[in-house]
Amino acid sequence: MHRTVRRHLGKVLAGAAIAVTGTAVMIGVTLPGPAGAADDTRGGRTGSATAAGSTGGEQSAQGDRAAEDGGSAQAGQAPEPGVVEAAPAEGEQGTGRDPLTDAELERVEKLALTPSQFAGGRDVEGDRGPQHLATNLSEIQPSEVDDAAPPRRADISYYDYKRDALVTKTVNLATGKVERTGVLKGVQPSPTRAENREATELILASPHGKGLKEDYQDAMGKPLTSVDQLWVNGGIYRADREENVPAALAKCGEHRCVRVTSKVVNGPWIDTRDLVVDLSARTVGRIG
Repeated sequence: MHRTVRRHLGKVLAGAAIAVTGTAVMIGVTLPGPAGAADDTRGGRTGSATAAGSTGGEQSAQGDRAAEDGGSAQAGQAPEPGVVEAAPAEGEQGTGRDPLTDAELERVEKLALTPSQFAGGRDVEGDRGPQHLATNLSEIQPSEVDDAAPPRRADISYYDYKRDALVTKTVNLATGKVERTGVLKGVQPSPTRAENREATELILASPHGKGLKEDYQDAMGKPLTSVDQLWVNGGIYRADREENVPAALAKCGEHRCVRVTSKVVNGPWIDTRDLVVDLSARTVGRIG
């Protein structure tokens, strides 16, 4: 007897990118390039062209030294090692439109929430304090555009899982005052790394995680026991933008729900696009 088994998970996608569709936010996932000298975290090009320029510079400097020494430098002589100057110490307070310093980021988090506000909120794991999402330098207000030194402000956002609400604060870094506060329901910014990780933890603990574990075992020849064995990303899932939504996911949008994509660390992709995690209710559902 031939039996066809259809698993929603179970597609191991090697060497290809996965585009998550049907979500409120389109997520493009690109396979990382090869690590090594060709990577340039500053966005510039490296490789043969840069290497050639570097070699030319060393040869020119070597020739100059040879001329100064009366021609004593011989062809093929190894260049002297370069000296790298240490980066200047980061200031406590940035200026102008400089990115927020570490000290400013820490100060904003301390100023944004009162002790009672912190104690009253809950993060993605259910612990005290709302889930921190992002902190960014605020835009200059129109009335301050012509100021020689406009005040630096920071916008900080949290998701309070107790209230299922997005909380935003604007902090004046000069005065230390919270100038604006916003509380919005039904607004779902992209999930953070911590939220994607927690969503994956919930999948692994759920019966819906069986297929993911089986696919990992098939691909790697060993069991999947920890989220650390996976690279995960995710996007917000909203029930009001989907058809045929399971009852378990009907509140997504009001609740904070994440659709996860996963990849074996240094290995192939595993298709988990049909799994959605309701982080507010801490449940896992299947779509499609």
